[in-house]
Amino acid sequence: MFIATQRTSMSTIIYEVLDYASGLTDAHGNLIVQGNGVTGFLGTLTYAVRSVIDKFGADLHPGDIVITNDPYSGGGTHLSDVTLAMPIFHKGQLVAFAANKAHWTEVGGMAPGSWTTDSTDVWQEGIQFPCIKLYIKGEVVPGLIDMIRANVRTPDMSIGDMNAQAASLRLAELRYIELCERYGVETVLHGVESLLDYGEELTRQALKRIPRGVYEAVDYVDDDGIDPGPFEMRVKVTVTDDEFICDFTGTHAQVAGPINSGRTGLESAVRVLFKALTDPQIPANEGCFRPLRVICPDGTMATASRPAPTSTYWEVMEFGADLVWKALAPYVPERLTMGHFLSVCGTVISGKHPDTGELFILVEPQVGGWGAAVGRDGENAMFCIGDGETYVIPVEVCETRYGVMVDQFALNNADGGAGRYRGGRGVFRDYRITADEAIVTGTFGRHKFLPWGMKNGQQGSRNYMEMFHADGSSKVFGKVARYKLKRGEVARMATGTGGGYGDPMSRPVEEVERDVRNEYISADQAEREYGVLIDPRTGRGERRRSALNARSSFAPTTSSAREAAYEPRGGGSIRQSDKVDAILSIIRGETSAAAVALRFGVERATVDGWISQFIQAGEGAISPPSGGANEVSELRAMLRQLSEEVSTLRRSIKP
Repeated sequence: MFIATQRTSMSTIIYEVLDYASGLTDAHGNLIVQGNGVTGFLGTLTYAVRSVIDKFGADLHPGDIVITNDPYSGGGTHLSDVTLAMPIFHKGQLVAFAANKAHWTEVGGMAPGSWTTDSTDVWQEGIQFPCIKLYIKGEVVPGLIDMIRANVRTPDMSIGDMNAQAASLRLAELRYIELCERYGVETVLHGVESLLDYGEELTRQALKRIPRGVYEAVDYVDDDGIDPGPFEMRVKVTVTDDEFICDFTGTHAQVAGPINSGRTGLESAVRVLFKALTDPQIPANEGCFRPLRVICPDGTMATASRPAPTSTYWEVMEFGADLVWKALAPYVPERLTMGHFLSVCGTVISGKHPDTGELFILVEPQVGGWGAAVGRDGENAMFCIGDGETYVIPVEVCETRYGVMVDQFALNNADGGAGRYRGGRGVFRDYRITADEAIVTGTFGRHKFLPWGMKNGQQGSRNYMEMFHADGSSKVFGKVARYKLKRGEVARMATGTGGGYGDPMSRPVEEVERDVRNEYISADQAEREYGVLIDPRTGRGERRRSALNARSSFAPTTSSAREAAYEPRGGGSIRQSDKVDAILSIIRGETSAAAVALRFGVERATVDGWISQFIQAGEGAISPPSGGANEVSELRAMLRQLSEEVSTLRRSIKP
């Protein structure tokens, strides 16, 4: 099924990126097997098939194919992800379903490419397929094809992708019936039940290796494309002898912008982390997820209801996975890395092709840096957890099919991610516009709230887009919709570094030397982040700073008790200890005042005031003593030396 879809589809987002998933369920909608592709679709096929069963019941026949993309039920995510499901019959008996979910480049709506960052309801995002029959007893419904053709900008491409999906379902039907003929239908059905039970058994055995307890985490989604945010998400994970319960109660209500996710997206995200925590080698089937329970009230931004916009749902969905990850990472560090760049970093570039004059729509995700792990550095230039086994569009294909030139595709060695084991690097991908004009849409989450580190490992760096204009000016965005660029101007996609693990000062000098030699970090970063001075002639390094200059505990931790005190809007509930940690991080050059302001949801001037108060307090503490006690004199001398050091460092604070 998977290969058939790739070979016969018409969109690069499918045949190059592999932004789709295919699989089989039993007659009740329980997942039997799912192919590679988008990890975040793990579970969506189950719910899509169950919606077909609920709606049509006995009114299903050989050759029927149902189409759905409802974001709020039936396995939906956003309208661009279209699912086709087909019942499989053997001698009149319903024995299974085949399902295929793929991202169509175009489903209509207010913007080329259909998903955007500024939609405010679902009707702006494209055509909706409310679980309806596309084929009836093997015959396509011509009126539905006409409706698709009239509502999408690239009808041949969208209908071609639809036909590729339908072909994969028919192939599944053929192969499944062959199994029933060869082994007998009872044997096949018994084999399916045994497979699900075996998946459950292996998963429960793996679950026993996770420490029993209650684990919590909280984090903030930057914004929603309409309102500035941030928006809080939280989880409480309860691990018992026979259940893994994830409770997202307290997550922010659904929002005005399109980052909302339906419940299916949340369920699928948690399934991904549950699979990673137990045993990723067990073939994915419904039995593996019997011990899993996901709780979240209706109407949150992770369980949105109609007509909330959902076109960039992954910004919330991915946080669902990341929160469970963050809560458990300190307790099973051998299974989970530190925080990664997280966002799909979805990109749309559209315009009229300079050679043909026809509309082109480039739609793709970007790769970025993954967090470090116990015993190894993070992976460079990998897709986020939700994208899984997907790929970038090759440079040659981009330049041939679309009105762009790729000026660079290179690792991004931005500050961040330092540690005993360092975070993996993100990338720069620069698109120079060759059309007369093009528009760029993108959503790069983790633009404000950075990938988390542990054990004094640094936070990673941010994701962003930067638009370079002919007059030399540029603008930086986390989210942007339909931004206009002219011929020769450049859209840069920059993805972040993953979080670090462990004290950077404990990284061996020879590993820092190797990082500089391989251009993962610069010589300046080696000195600033690891205290290692690199000789430019020999490339040899010498550690010159002590561990006192290592990154402070202001880097995000997995302690929910600590982070629960953060209030994202206003500074009234910020703990004094957290404020001091932040000030020290700024003074040491490990973060900026602007980043701290975003972290706590306060004005930049407020953070500047904290720093001034800190310095004044230090100066007051070293005023001439009234007494002559030797101990007091020595203490004041130490404080004076510290104050002078702090003042020197403060003058070099980054803006």
